[in-house]
Amino acid sequence: MSAFKVQFFSEIDKLRVQLLNNVDIIAENQRAVEETSQDGILTQIEGVILGIMTSLSRDEVPILVLPNRSSWANISFDSAVGLQMSSEHSVTSIRSDCSSSVTKFAQILKILSVIYRLVQSNSYATKRDIYYNNIQLFGSQRTVDSIIDDISCMLKVPRRSLHVLATSKGLISGDLCYLEEDGTRVDCHPTSAVSISSNIGGIRNIVSSAKFIMIVEKDATFQRLLDDDLCTKLSPCILITGKGVPDVNSRLMVRKLWDTLHIPIFALVDADPHGTDDLSECRSSMSFEAHSLTVPSVMWLGLLPSDLQRLRVPEDSLIPLTKTDENKLNSLLKRPYLTSQPDWCKEIELMQQSKVKAELQSLSSIAPDFLSNIYLPNKLRYGGWV
Repeated sequence: MSAFKVQFFSEIDKLRVQLLNNVDIIAENQRAVEETSQDGILTQIEGVILGIMTSLSRDEVPILVLPNRSSWANISFDSAVGLQMSSEHSVTSIRSDCSSSVTKFAQILKILSVIYRLVQSNSYATKRDIYYNNIQLFGSQRTVDSIIDDISCMLKVPRRSLHVLATSKGLISGDLCYLEEDGTRVDCHPTSAVSISSNIGGIRNIVSSAKFIMIVEKDATFQRLLDDDLCTKLSPCILITGKGVPDVNSRLMVRKLWDTLHIPIFALVDADPHGTDDLSECRSSMSFEAHSLTVPSVMWLGLLPSDLQRLRVPEDSLIPLTKTDENKLNSLLKRPYLTSQPDWCKEIELMQQSKVKAELQSLSSIAPDFLSNIYLPNKLRYGGWV
């Protein structure tokens, strides 16, 4: 590597050393979540059904008990894992004799039966497959997604152990090669983008010399960076996008790469409440599988609210915060994981005070190629992340 490259990556290399100090802690936390065997999952589902049958035999109302995932009181924050369900958490009861919950009761049993068959036959299905096989019962894809999360927490197993996969929408590009579960070799050539696998758990033989990974919030920004040949300019690196709110497979891929490569991960999002929320999705998860979905070491590279002032982004490129935006910022500041991120809190508070937000595209008002040729190279070279 040339002397210029060594100097360019010096701050990133220092960050990597700091992050590696936490690898042992992360490994210990991961070992605490043991993979449940297929027989174990079948036994747990049989136990749920047996409980229902026992209630019926006693002329009692069958009830399903689920962890309450919507309450922050049930969530704890671990700096090495992110958000996770507390060992002592409140629950929600789904009754089969209540008009407001009987449909959800039936939906849960239906998906449990699907999962049982999938695990028993060692086959897989996507959440979209499950929804389209019974549209009338589920009503929406979101219902299926939520119930699978509930079942994951109820059985205390990661979603991948249920043999239910998410449909991938993300893309990846850069210095990376790997094998899919079926043996297909994937080369994420820097000048093109590859769709992220639907079965991240089956990926093996990962090869990369990348110095860092950059998560790009928006697909349009991702494509612009590829068009500007950023992967070559900042080589070796990896770019990944979930095309907005990061989907499960994009997050699983980021975690897989972190566990394998142990290199810094940066996030590039809009300087608005939704971009900040998407960023927090990469660091934290309210699901049972936080160990495999989150990377607490993700750094916020940009666009920072403080960058708007520092770079003097033209006022006509800034957007006033709406009432909804302000409520979102207030909600973000109340989340438990931000107490350990004082620099993030400062940036969010600065957004509140300035009462403006901005998209990454606003940097083009400074210069058309400002993002790729000036902003990102300088940020990475001089450690401009929080």
